Amino acid sequence: MIDLPEEFLQRMKRDLGGEYESFLASYGLPAVRGIRVNTLKISKREFEKITPVPLDGEVPWEQNGFYTNAGGLGKSVAHAAGLYYVQEPSAMCAAPLLGAKYGERVLDLCSAPGGKGTRLAEDMRGGGVLVLNEIDFKRHLILRSNVERMGVTNAVVTNLSPERLCSYFESYFDKILVDAPCSGEGMFKKEANAIPEWSVKNVQLCAERQKYILNCADKALAGGGKLVYSTCTFAPEEDEKQIENFLKNHPCYVLVSSEKLLPHRVRGEGHYCALLEKKEGSRADLKMPSYRVNKAALAKFREWEGATLKISFDKVIEENGKLFAVNGETPDVSFINGARVAGVCLGGLSADGKRFEPSHTLAMSLKRNEVNCVEVDEKTALNYLRGLTFNCDCALNGWKAVTYMGHPLGWCKAVNGTAKNHLPKGLRI
Repeated sequence: MIDLPEEFLQRMKRDLGGEYESFLASYGLPAVRGIRVNTLKISKREFEKITPVPLDGEVPWEQNGFYTNAGGLGKSVAHAAGLYYVQEPSAMCAAPLLGAKYGERVLDLCSAPGGKGTRLAEDMRGGGVLVLNEIDFKRHLILRSNVERMGVTNAVVTNLSPERLCSYFESYFDKILVDAPCSGEGMFKKEANAIPEWSVKNVQLCAERQKYILNCADKALAGGGKLVYSTCTFAPEEDEKQIENFLKNHPCYVLVSSEKLLPHRVRGEGHYCALLEKKEGSRADLKMPSYRVNKAALAKFREWEGATLKISFDKVIEENGKLFAVNGETPDVSFINGARVAGVCLGGLSADGKRFEPSHTLAMSLKRNEVNCVEVDEKTALNYLRGLTFNCDCALNGWKAVTYMGHPLGWCKAVNGTAKNHLPKGLRI
């Protein structure tokens, strides 16, 4: 049994009454683990046939979620290929509740490390605009990496305060997810720092921060839109009372549903989520970008595209020296410093301007039938992920996607039977 804060225990005993002993007993059990299949790349049933992860039942509130008792979940080749996301099962409840759809404008306001945001992307299927924001820069970089690994093609990734972001996108979004920073009571078994950092004062500070974030989200949500608020804590000040106070101060909202998952009631570490609907308000549009494209760079890309890909990208723009394939719904985010354009980063010209060099993001967004590829076994795939070259039986030299069970891991360049490794050094194991 872990050593829980006494003030936390007293509050839970008061709130749970007769359920308290069952709640306390749940802390004598191992932490619950889970994975979510990435349906942007593989169906749930296909994944069950090829999974390297031993599965231990389905998560009832997430149609693509599984329980597992396995360790090392982030070290498999299938994980590197973006076939699944490691996620605590309770945390899987929030994103499906929002019901994001193809063509909508959706915001995940506190998005890192990306579990909920990439789940929203699965529902949107590459259509519409998905804005994923994280105020902490280091966590923002992790978010970008997960967006890339999971093959998300319609996400703007930003590193702004909620106030600045929601001012830029006032009344713009159809749906918003606020997975608010919280006191983390549902993380006590998972995170080593969760217990030492907990205090009654921190609960109060978190509640004030959550109030601020919700008020920002209201500014960005269009009339008729929906908002999901979630936390991984049990404190009423951060959960039910937070929503009660928000509704009291924002009468244009109604509570559609709410649920509190507690570790003695469900197979999970616990989560709270509430779905709200905004009954009044306008819906604003943002101007569309007017990007210029370097003709020489575009010509080099088209030449490379014809030799390497089995598909063609119609709308190509240029941003900060890189080419991006975008859909027609991409908003102008050029005024946001460091924002990732909503689309697929294709790559850019080499330093001498003579060659097009593809990005890792492009490789991770492709399917086997869309690109020239080299299929490898698990041993070779692991060596590739370590940054090694390998022998390949390729009739033609040139750029190839390295695929494992048909799913790209990154690029190599075939030269006379040798596959030269082009996996970014920061991603090597």
